[in-house]
Amino acid sequence: MKFARIALPALLAGSVALPAFAGSLEPTVVEPVVTPVPVPVATGRDWTGFSGGVQLGYGSFDTDGTPDDYEEAMTYGLKSYYDYDFGDWVLGGGLQYDWTDADLGDAGDMDAIMRAGARLGYDMGDTMVYGTGGYAKAFTDDAGDSNGYFAGVGTETFLTDNWTVGTEVIYNEFTDFDDADDMDLKNTQFNVSLNYRF
Repeated sequence: MKFARIALPALLAGSVALPAFAGSLEPTVVEPVVTPVPVPVATGRDWTGFSGGVQLGYGSFDTDGTPDDYEEAMTYGLKSYYDYDFGDWVLGGGLQYDWTDADLGDAGDMDAIMRAGARLGYDMGDTMVYGTGGYAKAFTDDAGDSNGYFAGVGTETFLTDNWTVGTEVIYNEFTDFDDADDMDLKNTQFNVSLNYRF
């Protein structure tokens, strides 16, 4: 009888605890944690559109056919371009006009250089690296004017959403002056520009 009094409550306690124990062996369902995938944010710029700017430069003016055949002088001017961004590549065209007072010796002074041409650039995001070339015209106060060509390389980098800074190395050559048939002029310029992109 004593055994029954001890065993029965123990058995009943075990029968109550057993289902609770057995229930704890069931696998716990864990809800999967969904982590949002970050969407890449485009950091590149769209180079499509018009731009206008001012530029300051320094150039060498090397003339053949005159006694004083070499001069270095400052240049300053304006530029305007239209570019179209194709993704990795940018194609554009524009005008530049630089003033100077380089002394060409017997040929007088160099007054200005005008350039009209195209450029092809590689879009690196905030920076474009490009090659450029086209038609150029030289204006002097004594030797007349001359048609010619230019070629060069440059960069343009966004400072803000609309403002860019540019650098260029440009080679110009002129061989057909109105009043100095035997004079050739080779000009190399380094320009820095500040541009507003519309």
